[in-house]
Amino acid sequence: MSTSWSRRRTTLALAGGLTALILLPACGGGAAGSEGPVTLTYWGWTKGTKQAVDAFNAAHRDTKVRFEEIPSGTAGGYAKISNAVKAGNAPDLVSVEYPTLPEFVSQGAIKDITPYVTPELKEKLLPQAVRLTTLGGRNWAVPFDAAPHWAVPFDAAPQVYYYRKDFFTRHKIEVPRTWDDFRTAAAAARKADPKARIGTFFPDDPTTFEAMAWQAGARWFATQGDSWKLDTTGPATRKVTAYWQGLLKDGLVHTHVSFSPGWTNSLRGGGTVGYLGASWGAGVLKGTLPDQSGKWAAAPVPTWDGRPASGMLGGSTTAVTKSSRHAEAAVRFAAWMSTAPEAVRARVASGESSAYPAATALRPVAKRAFDTRYYGGQDVYALFDAAAASVNENWGWGPATSTTNTTLKDEFGRAAGGAGSLADAVRAGSDATVRELRKRGLKVMGR
Repeated sequence: MSTSWSRRRTTLALAGGLTALILLPACGGGAAGSEGPVTLTYWGWTKGTKQAVDAFNAAHRDTKVRFEEIPSGTAGGYAKISNAVKAGNAPDLVSVEYPTLPEFVSQGAIKDITPYVTPELKEKLLPQAVRLTTLGGRNWAVPFDAAPHWAVPFDAAPQVYYYRKDFFTRHKIEVPRTWDDFRTAAAAARKADPKARIGTFFPDDPTTFEAMAWQAGARWFATQGDSWKLDTTGPATRKVTAYWQGLLKDGLVHTHVSFSPGWTNSLRGGGTVGYLGASWGAGVLKGTLPDQSGKWAAAPVPTWDGRPASGMLGGSTTAVTKSSRHAEAAVRFAAWMSTAPEAVRARVASGESSAYPAATALRPVAKRAFDTRYYGGQDVYALFDAAAASVNENWGWGPATSTTNTTLKDEFGRAAGGAGSLADAVRAGSDATVRELRKRGLKVMGR
């Protein structure tokens, strides 16, 4: 990520204002080393997690971790976690992506872990990742330095474009640098092979669209005084919405459900020859399509003016649930997963992960552990570094992400099927979010 962003404090009020919620006090744990031998339970889905947990268990006697792989968050994982919290049988730790963390805080589902987040730990982590996990309470104007910590950042997820190098080379299609180029390349690909598309609009995954808006300079969620301010109809968002509406109208992209059998089969059969993803997508393709080794390459995500710019698509943290009785040990484990070379090495060496660590010192470790042969020897981590350095610094997440994204998912599905428009979908998502915020007793400016 950009060093200017890491130094700036202009987004601190936003970081403190990501939640305007009833927050639970910190509890559990005790003085360092007072818990004794414990067994922790951990639910997650990111690739390579099991291998990292195995490495932890092999190296530690006093703490053991039982890992259970669950569906990814939007594919049912978050619902499973929420239900377990309500039922009182949640695990000690859960994976939570940055966009959803404020929602879990708002539900009182996770613990304030401030007592266990040391200055030494924070110094190892990307400052903006720390900010995305340092969220204010009902008084969201609380100074950043006084705001509670709610999770340990694991990775960052700048946007990246993956493409079938063999297809582009064979048909003399230039890798797009701008979104205008992308449209030109999409038309050329369809002309060369009527079934081929260089990208997919995922109707079920609003976070991909949100990353596009983020990249374009939109700022959907902000705070002013004691009120929330939503802006999903500004020029940047309108530009992205109109652009993708045009691609859908002209049939230049597929509309498969993300990571579905339909999407996977299209990749395998050459119907999809490009993927607008994030840093973690390199591992997804490698694990999903091992027989296409050497055919794929990665490039910067297209931008509006050709200058580097990126949003973030996901990115994960490790949070401690409110029902955990071992908060101290849980945070020690989460910190190890994020900052220990053995953890990152085990995860990436699994062959299915291309995690881009929030612990900046571990990026060379991840780079060395990643087998680049799948991408023809390309140094994809150098690409991730450049993409991270160009991430737009003004984006923040709101406290009702599940409402926003559930509405967007439903409306995007309709729009992709020809009923309604993406602009209508974004407007519906905004309206639903405003209603939810007001239902929670929160103020919303100008609405």
